[in-house]
Amino acid sequence: MSVTMYSTSVPVFKQMLGSLQVILQKAQAHATEKKIDDQVFLQARLAPDMFHLIRQIQIAADFAKSVAGRLAGVELPDFQDTETSFEELQQRLSKTLNFLTSLEASQFDGSESRQIILRPGTPKEKTLTGTAYLLSYGLPQFFFHVTTAYAILRHHGVDLGKRDYMGNY
Repeated sequence: MSVTMYSTSVPVFKQMLGSLQVILQKAQAHATEKKIDDQVFLQARLAPDMFHLIRQIQIAADFAKSVAGRLAGVELPDFQDTETSFEELQQRLSKTLNFLTSLEASQFDGSESRQIILRPGTPKEKTLTGTAYLLSYGLPQFFFHVTTAYAILRHHGVDLGKRDYMGNY
């Protein structure tokens, strides 16, 4: 199998979103077992100036959806950031995985050189090629938020390990 924009993005996003689903299941089970209110975990953060767990999951899902969708040249589904429970976060991840599954490898043909404009019309506007967008911006952002979600839960006592983080590959 050759390395393509599709193979470098969609399978990676799907693997890690799947791992987030398992991590959230373990967190919810831990909360139930220890009689801890779910909101303790859902609102947890590593530092006062960082986003809480819910927002980390939302952003990870958004990066997976938006990076893959922009590279495929398709309209992005709009997911409102209204999740407040483990169940709703699981639904968000499932919707994102369903969107990723709907993408065909052929839709990514030529996306290496496609112009991707970040923050259009603002002082922070930046134009990247598809390759730079994926490798230098999209994947690092995605992994940051997946890793931070894992770290929040691990820091708060949920029994997680590297295997949970890695998911199925």
